[in-house]
Amino acid sequence: MTLNDIKKAVVEALEDIKAFDIEVIDVRKITTVTSFMVIASANSIRQTKALAHNVCEKMKSLNIHVNGVEGEKEGEWVLVDVDDVIVHIMLPTTRAYYNLEQLWIEPSRMQSTKKISSLH
Repeated sequence: MTLNDIKKAVVEALEDIKAFDIEVIDVRKITTVTSFMVIASANSIRQTKALAHNVCEKMKSLNIHVNGVEGEKEGEWVLVDVDDVIVHIMLPTTRAYYNLEQLWIEPSRMQSTKKISSLH
C-alpha cells in the first residue's frame, strides 16, 4: 500500500464519521517526523473519539500499524500516529487556538519560495 493510499484511507475514515474542514498538508520538505499532517474538525468530544477510533479501525482493516493515539481521555484534540501520516482531530475552538495550519503550511510555502529564488 502506497503512502497516497494510506492518506486517502485516513481521509475516507474521517469523512465516514462526518469530520469537517479536513486539511491535508504535505510536510515532507520541512520535517522528517512525518510526511503528511491531516487536520480535521469534529462537533463534539464524543465525535473526536469516534473519528480517532474509525481511523484506527480503517488502518487495522488495511493491515497498517498505528503507532499510537494521544488525547482520547480529554477528547478536545486527539492525535492518531500512522507513522507517515499524523492525524489531528480537534474541536473547532481548539483548532482555532493552536492554528496548526499556519504552523505547517506557511513554512512549506516559504520552503518552496526559497527553492524557486535559489534557481535564479
